[in-house]
Amino acid sequence: MKIQGNEIKPGMIIEFNNDHWTVLKAQHVKPGKGGAFNQVELKSLTKGTKLNERFRSSENVQKAQLEERQFNFLYSDDNECFFMDPKTFEQIPLKNEILGEKLKLLTENLEVTISFLEEKPLSIDLPNNIDCIVESTEGVVKGQTAASSYKPAKLKNGIDIMVPPFVEEGDKIILDTRSLEYVKKIN
Repeated sequence: MKIQGNEIKPGMIIEFNNDHWTVLKAQHVKPGKGGAFNQVELKSLTKGTKLNERFRSSENVQKAQLEERQFNFLYSDDNECFFMDPKTFEQIPLKNEILGEKLKLLTENLEVTISFLEEKPLSIDLPNNIDCIVESTEGVVKGQTAASSYKPAKLKNGIDIMVPPFVEEGDKIILDTRSLEYVKKIN
């Protein structure tokens, strides 16, 4: 699928210079002289090299066709995480480097979307919100202003976030997986 140079966004996979690239950063620049362009930082999926490139609005770029499939998380070991296709029961391993920080958010049977390019797994998308349990948090200091007085908390999965003052240890909360921010408390 062809897209214009100004439509390139971080997270996209594009075909450029006979290779597949993931977009790390994209910044729209409008200089005082000349036409606007999109300054893009790319990383090669095959070689691991990085490249900075300018794409004008009038240029067309080929967006890679990714196949997305649903999988359930099974378990992880030191190097890999294992997922199962709920329809075919096929199991696939994914290297921990592909998951990054998302590894901490995985729980047994969590349904995720894995993107494939030519049968090779590239990335994983978690549900937007997941349930977490607060392991520890600080007490509220009396006299603090009520307006946005968030306090630090540590979740059972090891992630540190900021929570409202009424959240206590052992409380179940909903966490936004995209921003790693508190959404709401579950009763």
